[in-house]
Amino acid sequence: MIDLTGKVAVVFGLANKRSIAWAIAQKLSEAGARLAICYQSERLKQEAEALIPELRDAQIFQCDVAKDEEIDSVFAQLKATYGKLDIVVHSIGFAPNIKNTVLQTAREDFRVAHDISAYSLIALARAAEPLMSPGGSILTLSYYGSTKVFPNYNIMGVAKAALEATVRYLAADLGTKGIRVNAISAGPIKTLAARGISDFTQILNAVEQRGPLHRNVETVEVGNTAVFLSSDLASGITGEVTFVDCGYNITGI
Repeated sequence: MIDLTGKVAVVFGLANKRSIAWAIAQKLSEAGARLAICYQSERLKQEAEALIPELRDAQIFQCDVAKDEEIDSVFAQLKATYGKLDIVVHSIGFAPNIKNTVLQTAREDFRVAHDISAYSLIALARAAEPLMSPGGSILTLSYYGSTKVFPNYNIMGVAKAALEATVRYLAADLGTKGIRVNAISAGPIKTLAARGISDFTQILNAVEQRGPLHRNVETVEVGNTAVFLSSDLASGITGEVTFVDCGYNITGI
């Protein structure tokens, strides 16, 4: 079993028990890490408060990653509370009017999708860097729609492509300090975010039919991979996108 005792992990993007962020938080906690859970707004505070008792030695903090002042504030709080950070998990993605085709995407919708889904990783990495030492890990969540066209994924696919490029460039920027930056490309999961994708069941069915394992991935499997990538066992891995999708990405027709 991977031991993360003594490590401090902050997880951004907690929504509810069905979220990937929650599965990752659970697994990091089981491995011994101290957890800081960041929720977006006052509206989500109650949900976060309800989940915290299920994690060992965890605290919650509010941070809307679209606001630089809130990022500055939360990292000041994290520094005062923990003194350091070892693991940062960015499980955030949003695109307004995702039902519009890419062709019909408005300029402002494009900006918001990239701000929340991709730039926020840069902002969080920049704020976290002074608190991290060699061996630190920054991890984000992507999806195969970054490189292939999926029905109704639309501008989010473009934003995820930007996110994956951001991972590579941040890995280069932070590598000299020994901080690793990676992404997990999880298969489709019935999360709150997935509800905004029309005909999402069509994607789930395609993975089950065509993927080598003939099933859809479970959040716990994404959580396990996150723990591995956050541990010293992955010390030589950075700038990578690791697929956890029951092998669907290797298939052709």
